[in-house]
Formats: sequence, structure tokens, C-alpha cells
Amino acid sequence: MRCLLSRIFHLALLLSVTACAEPMPGRSGAGSGTATAIFAGGCFWCMEQDFEKLPGVIEAESGYTGGSKAFPTYYEVATGDTGHTEAVRVIYDPQKVSYRQLVDYFWRHIDPTVKDRQFCDKGTAYRSGIYWQNESERAIAEGSRDELLRSGRFARIETEIAPAWKFWAAEDYHQDYYKKNPIRYSYYRFACGRDARVEHLWGGK
Repeated sequence: MRCLLSRIFHLALLLSVTACAEPMPGRSGAGSGTATAIFAGGCFWCMEQDFEKLPGVIEAESGYTGGSKAFPTYYEVATGDTGHTEAVRVIYDPQKVSYRQLVDYFWRHIDPTVKDRQFCDKGTAYRSGIYWQNESERAIAEGSRDELLRSGRFARIETEIAPAWKFWAAEDYHQDYYKKNPIRYSYYRFACGRDARVEHLWGGK
């Protein structure tokens, strides 16, 4: 029931801004001198805002990854039938922030203890993940997870660490949603209990 209510809440928010809008292609990827990283941490609106606060991050783009269907839409992904999860592609300057720093930052903005869920959103479309694009990233991601487990902070970590799948940019109206619709976004984030849960898990981060 909570999963259904969460999806209805998401759709209600979107209908107010997409009734007359057609989905648009996503924005271009990284440029010269930049790198990309792919993470999934529940609602991509929230992950986008979180990463764009981090010095060295140029942009975070909302999208879908981990599924089988080409060119998935938000409504298809929300059903859970495509296998995708909401994700962000982080475009960053590796001279200012390292991949390891991105991974550490990611952990402290999600709940890694739950499977197929993040905060009020349930289902495979909201599973958390780190999607590595080369062996260096894989080693960093797995090493960081293992350090967390050895620390004793968590008895288990459900966040998947897997090779990067094709990243499909989300519809244009999802990009920078927190900037375009600050009141609706802030209400969603508060009602979902995201920050309260993160504070409970991580304290001052």
C-alpha cells in the first residue's frame, strides 16, 4: 500500500508540470577533462540535488539504468516491469573530486540497509546501486562497501555493486526538478522522510 501511495504521490506531482509537455531527450554527457560516475539512490530528483552540492561535481543528470528496455519512460520504469532503477549520471572534474570521494559521499546520502527500496519509495525502480565503468571503479566501490561492513556500522548492505548498464537520460521535465519546482520537491522530500532517515543512519555524515 505504501508503495502504491508513493507512486501516486510521484505521479500527482508530475502531472502538474507535464500535462502539456512531451518527454525530451536527455542532455549530453561529459565534456573534455571531465569524468562520469553512475549511482542509484532512490528518487533521482533527490540524488541529483545531493550530488550537485558537492564541490567538483559539474552536473548530475537524472535517468534510468539496469534494465532491459531501450528508451524507457518514467511511467514504464515506475511499474517495475523494465528492470531499471532511477539513477544519476554524475559529471565531475577528477582534478577537484575523486571517484572514491564520490562513493563515500553517495553512501552517506542513502539507506544501504534496505533492498528494493529507498525511504518511502518501494520497488526495484528504487533500489540503490553503484555501477562501475572500469576495474578501478569496481575495486573502489567494493572496497568502500567492505570497509563499511568491517566498521560494524551496518550488519548488512543491500546496495548492489554491478557493471554499468546503458544509462538512459530521463525526460527533460525530471532534470533539475528541485530547481524548477522547489516547493513541491521540498514537500516530497520531507514527506518521504529522506533526510530524517539519513540523519538517523549517519548522524552528522
